[in-house]
Amino acid sequence: MSERFSLHDRVCVITGGAGTLGERLSTALQERGARVAVIDRDAARIDELLDGVVDKASMRGYPGDIRDRGAVERIAQQVATELGEVDVLVNNAAAKSPNFFAPFESFPLEDWDLVMGVNLTAAMICCQVFGARMAQRQRGSIINTLSIYGIVAPDQRIYEGSEYEGRAINTPAVYSASKAALWGLTKYLATYWGARGVRVNAITPGGVYSGQNETFVQRYSARVPLGRMGKPDELSGALVYLASDASSYVTGQNLVVDGGLTAW
Repeated sequence: MSERFSLHDRVCVITGGAGTLGERLSTALQERGARVAVIDRDAARIDELLDGVVDKASMRGYPGDIRDRGAVERIAQQVATELGEVDVLVNNAAAKSPNFFAPFESFPLEDWDLVMGVNLTAAMICCQVFGARMAQRQRGSIINTLSIYGIVAPDQRIYEGSEYEGRAINTPAVYSASKAALWGLTKYLATYWGARGVRVNAITPGGVYSGQNETFVQRYSARVPLGRMGKPDELSGALVYLASDASSYVTGQNLVVDGGLTAW
């Protein structure tokens, strides 16, 4: 059974792969034997991630803006040359805009377009570029990172007095809308490419602790049956499952890793 979860000799691409969550997911893929291509806009964070990797031959960094189809196509060719044809695509990149926490009534259109551009359109571009190559080879797995706020609405009461690194926070409508749309794209592509051997699934993480203040942590945890926020490492098992042959008959599904929050 352990062989079913192996990613030995698989090539995995992960966008946003050097971020707070992405670095854990990138490492998890490598630990299961994959050769990992980390795409991120922040070249410095890529370098920081690679500096801490023991097996540097099996993880490479590719700085770039995935909203630019030309850039994605160039990266795809580089990855194919340096690591091999891609078996797994993880659309993990997400963006915050300059006015990300502005009220809905005054949320700027340019901020809406920026977030949608990264969270949804860039994922679509990556699916076009990498997914088309998978379909030609008759095999592959695409995994899209969603959010619980793409499948349920946020409880606004949690955010009264809540802060992240000293700044008042909320969950804006654009974030929910972008993640809900990405779930729609996931199901569409699962049926579109199913006959060509490409599986398309999603992971929906609940709230992951990454610097929120105690007010937020307590209020959020009170909404979760397991009584706490998630940890970045707790998404790794779901990712490896969907990337590996352990889920060879699974497509069009959303694996929710939220401590039970959406169960009540």
